[in-house]
Amino acid sequence: MGAYVNPIYPYKSPADLMSTPPQRKPLIVIGAGPVGLAAAIDARLQGLEVLVLDDDKTVSVGSRAVCYAKRSLEILDRLGIANQACDMGVSWNIGRTFLEEDEVYQFNLVPEAGHKRPGMINLQQYHVEEMLIARALELGADIRWQHKVTAVTPHDAHATLTVETPEGPFDIEADWLVVADGARSPIRRHLGLDIEGRVFQDRFLIADVIMKADYPAERWFWFDPPFHPNQSVLLHKQSNNVWRIDFQLGWDADPEEEKKPEKVIPRLQAMLGDDRPFELEWVSIYTFQCRRMTDFRHGRVLFVGDAAHQVSPFGARGANSGFQDADDLMWKLGLVIKGQASEQLLDAYALDRQFAADENIMNSTRSTDFITPKSRTSKTFRNQVLALAKHHPFARKLVNSGRLSMPSFLTDSVLNTPDADSFEGQMVPGAPMDDAPVQVNGRDAWLLDQVGKGFQAMLFADAPPKPEVLAQLNALAGCSPAIPGANPPKNAVAVTPLIISPRALDIPGMNVIVDAQGLVAKRYNATPGTTYLLRPDQHVVARWRTLSIDQLQAALARAIGANIGQA
Repeated sequence: MGAYVNPIYPYKSPADLMSTPPQRKPLIVIGAGPVGLAAAIDARLQGLEVLVLDDDKTVSVGSRAVCYAKRSLEILDRLGIANQACDMGVSWNIGRTFLEEDEVYQFNLVPEAGHKRPGMINLQQYHVEEMLIARALELGADIRWQHKVTAVTPHDAHATLTVETPEGPFDIEADWLVVADGARSPIRRHLGLDIEGRVFQDRFLIADVIMKADYPAERWFWFDPPFHPNQSVLLHKQSNNVWRIDFQLGWDADPEEEKKPEKVIPRLQAMLGDDRPFELEWVSIYTFQCRRMTDFRHGRVLFVGDAAHQVSPFGARGANSGFQDADDLMWKLGLVIKGQASEQLLDAYALDRQFAADENIMNSTRSTDFITPKSRTSKTFRNQVLALAKHHPFARKLVNSGRLSMPSFLTDSVLNTPDADSFEGQMVPGAPMDDAPVQVNGRDAWLLDQVGKGFQAMLFADAPPKPEVLAQLNALAGCSPAIPGANPPKNAVAVTPLIISPRALDIPGMNVIVDAQGLVAKRYNATPGTTYLLRPDQHVVARWRTLSIDQLQAALARAIGANIGQA
């Protein structure tokens, strides 16, 4: 057994960035944490130049974000590191909740078969960051360590940054600035931007413990266990024999005292038994808050991840919602930078992810209120639910030890085209796409691996389409809707056709995917002729029972911002 050793990344002289007047870069990202790196990778996958500035020279210290949800893994698939993360991480779907020593509730995050990724993997944040850094560098991102941004001055068409380095300060300009500098966000504070919400008066101890144990790869949460009475405890298995254990301490606990090994080790021994050998890798004390910025967009400055919003750790909503921020933002920003959409499209980023943040804050607040009740009414309700759950199944679903991260259904997004036809199921406009097993060129594959590379039209067919439909499909690549306020596009926004069929079809020039098990048609409530318009971030944006090129062009125009600002 041995503790993780942080890598040290090399400092590079900023001589090539220094000039008078300041250089102008199309895109700068502040912060080389998971969310900033995801944004940089996405930019490079779109062929965009990106400069990443970080004030540190290594990855995170301690496990920090541990649980990566199924939707995040699907995003990481598109970014190119999910296989590596899943191979190293600990996959799990089952969570168990205990009152004292009795199990009162359990859940399964992926109760049905036919999904590529598990409900969650547990993997220390430092491993994920290493993978993201390597991928970003492989794709040509310019990452500068020990480059601390000390000031940002917004302008109408750019932002000016002052950067402090070991060789002194310099100024540089960005057409677009993505701020991913974490919960304390020096840039947010420097700009005097608000962040409002609620701070919870409780403290938790995090201990990363290296030990060999045969506990299953599940999430275990205890209320009032005998080894930590009147408080709660959370246990997660991570990679390399590291276990994450969270102990509720109460608001009156002294943070500095509680971090000392002589205080931590007896707690662990009471839980694990005196004779189990273990090492402490990392210890921290945290309080938590549920709050967000009023607006995630301020002209050319865009906030993502913890810089924009924070939630309590119960439910694993922090890093997971941050990945979804980057996923939502970068396809929109890419279209704007390439002149294919008006910058109004970025207002939709702010509106959609503010909605998602509110949803996460609501769920996180409910979980935190249940785990750490602060009023007599809340505590009475919590205790009665737990008492009933030991004997009555109906009460078990009321036990809230952290409703786990789920992607937001952006059903009210201005980018969606409302249904005109009748559909059943969850794949409504605004929904994140469901995965399903498919076959491509005779080989087993997954639906989500075939999408997410631009706008796509997914057409369900049980026979080769008629010539007039094929002509429409071939015309999709040339869709070029007029966008109010946009400059003439450098190139049209193309829509790639994707044909889903229960059997192999020979259609020259068309990408045909075989729905061998029928799960794609089932999950998308599809019949022959059904057509879905899919966003580059794998969200449904429109759907019809029959393909119409005019309807599809109108839906595409709406999806890239034509309706933003209209009454």
